Amino acid sequence: MNLKFRQLPGRYAVCRLPPEAPLPELGSTSVFTSITRTEDELSIACPVEQAPGDAKCEAPWVAFKLEGPFPFALTGILASFIDPLAAAGVPIFAVATFDTDYVLVKEEHAVSTLTALRDAGHELIS
Repeated sequence: MNLKFRQLPGRYAVCRLPPEAPLPELGSTSVFTSITRTEDELSIACPVEQAPGDAKCEAPWVAFKLEGPFPFALTGILASFIDPLAAAGVPIFAVATFDTDYVLVKEEHAVSTLTALRDAGHELIS
């Protein structure tokens, strides 16, 4: 499956807070912010400049958006995108939304990510 994807502007942080932590105040101007609460943690992916100061964070990451929307019955979408990255030794952080998927990679892997994705037949669009 060949996919179209975009590289989102900016640099991102992936952060962890305790599961009972209140939701931090995050700016609303970012093209991508993800907040997920589980019984184990409060996980946040957001622009580096909005990262909560009291969170354990890793940064910088770059974010890629798969061009959806994708029907829920369609299988293998994320696998077709991240399998070439796994083969290239690129670690990822993936986030799914109702319409599409986002894949974040550490900034130092951005060039090898683009190469692996293009070699796999995926198309970077602007």
